[in-house]
This record gives sequence, C-alpha cells and structure tokens, in this order.
Amino acid sequence: MRALSIHGKEDLRPVEVDVPEPGPDQVRIKVAYVGICGSDLHYYFHGANGAFVVREPLVPGHELSGTVDADPSGRLAPGTPVTVHPATFGPVVAGLEDARHLWPGGSYLGSASTWPHTQGGMAQYLVVGADMIRELPAELPLTRAALAEPLAVALHGVSQAGGVEGARVLVSGAGPIGLLTAFAAKALGAAHVTVADVVPEPLERATAVGADATILLGSAEVPVNAYDVVLECAGVPASITTAIGAVRPRGVVAQVGMLPNAEVSVLLAPLISKEARLVGCFRFDDEIGEAVRLLNAHPEAEAVVTHVISSADAVEAFATAKDSRASGKVLVAL
Repeated sequence: MRALSIHGKEDLRPVEVDVPEPGPDQVRIKVAYVGICGSDLHYYFHGANGAFVVREPLVPGHELSGTVDADPSGRLAPGTPVTVHPATFGPVVAGLEDARHLWPGGSYLGSASTWPHTQGGMAQYLVVGADMIRELPAELPLTRAALAEPLAVALHGVSQAGGVEGARVLVSGAGPIGLLTAFAAKALGAAHVTVADVVPEPLERATAVGADATILLGSAEVPVNAYDVVLECAGVPASITTAIGAVRPRGVVAQVGMLPNAEVSVLLAPLISKEARLVGCFRFDDEIGEAVRLLNAHPEAEAVVTHVISSADAVEAFATAKDSRASGKVLVAL
C-alpha cells in the first residue's frame, strides 16, 4: 500500500509498505481523507514539532475519516464509515481520573513524541485499537467528518472556559482551529461571536461558519473589557496580551493555540487587576463524539475545508496548508 512519510525537513516521500493486519481488539480502516494539522506542518517544514524531532521516517496525520476494511471481531461491517480518536492513554493519575489526555505515557497518531514514533493516518490503510473507532452517521460526508478531531480540540477549549451559552465571545485567530472554535461557540449557544485575525481571507471563512462579526487587526482595534470569554487560537504572545485586554473583569481567557516551549513576553497586569482567569487547553479527552454530532447537524462547518488534494500531490497540499490566506483546512485524499 502507499503511505506518505516524512524523512526530515521538507523531505516527504511516497513509500510502499505492507498492508497492516489487525490483531485482536483492532480494526483496519481504509483511509479516505486526512487533514493537515499545524503539527504536521512543523514536522514537514522544520523536521520537528517543538521538542519532538523526526528521528525515523514518520507517517503524519491524526485528523481522518474512512471506512472499516476489516474487523476481526465482526462487530463492524466492512464499509462502515468511521473516524478515529487518535490518542492512547497512559496509566491513571490520581486526581486526574476525568482527564485522560493529561496522563503521561500515552501516544498520538502521527507523532514523534514517542520512540519508536507513533505512525499516523496518511496511508491507504491504518490499523488502530477498536476503542479508538468512532462510528459516523451514514449521511455525514467523509470530507466533513475529517474535521472531528480538530473540532474536538475546539470543544475542549470551550469546556475549559466554562461554557459559552449566552456569552459574548472573542476568538483570536482564524486558522482552522480558530474557525472551528468560532463554529463551536455558536453551536453551543454563544450570544455573539467575534473573530479577529491579521489577514482578511480567513475572516471571510469565519463569517461562513457563523461568526457574527470580524475584526481585521491592523485596520481596527479589539475593544477592551468587551467579552465574557476569549478563546485565543493564534498561539502568538501579542495575541495573548490582546486577549487579556479584551476580556471583561472576571471573564475567562482560554489558551487554545499552542506556544513554543520558551519564555515569551505577555502583559499580565490587566489579568490581575480584572481578576480574570487564564486557563490552558491541551488536546481533548473524549469530545470527539460531540464533534461528530455537531458536524452531522451543521453542514456549514464544511466551509472550514477549502482544499481536497490527492496524496499524489502531497507536497502541494502541505504548501497550500501553510498559506493561511489561501487555505483553511486542507484535506489529503488517500
């Protein structure tokens, strides 16, 4: 079978490998679509994602949809549409029983954080644990279903903020995660959602997924003390400072966007004087089920997907995904 493998910085190769055989409690998936995530971009363009360096050929990809190819248990019929929860979890940690994603010792599809690396979904076939499978409604298009994992990240951010029902919400950053966070906020009952970004094209996509207003940074200012909840999805220190300024007294800033593992400069004085809260958000636990439900109920979510590119043109797909003006979520068709 064909797989796409990152061998180092800007070194992505199609490779032929054996079709994997599912063992007990495993399922083989015929992969249809895989979304390109920010971590995939880092692995390809830099040969590393933060501290996690590509030390052996790595098949990227953890945002995927497909159909069941083989289930030795007989529970899932061939052709059943599915997505995958890409995480396995380490041993239970006392006090964190309800936060499996924070237990050390787990793994994530398409990640160099483990050794050997945990191979991902950019392959024609993928074998995963049966407990990682999530069945999809028959009417949900597989293109839209490939958004389930990043939407689960967005839903976890909303949960970490304490919910958004009836709230005035600002989403900072209109990349794919920001767009899905704006979509999630609206779907979960926010009274008004504003999305801010430094370039106009992503803001047009934000309107398509339901944002009530947009702010083009550099041409307009983010109002101070105006929002009950700010979901910071850009992962840029200056954006965090803006987010802290924008939240109302005793409001919440949820840091959804990832930051480098380094000291950064952020203005925290307003956070103190407003008694606002800054909370971290890391991946998700099991919000992927809710993500599937929302994707099925809201066709407008598919506006996040701007390109579907064949795996034969994978280098083009990665270049397109890097250009935030040109693209939202880019899917690789296997």
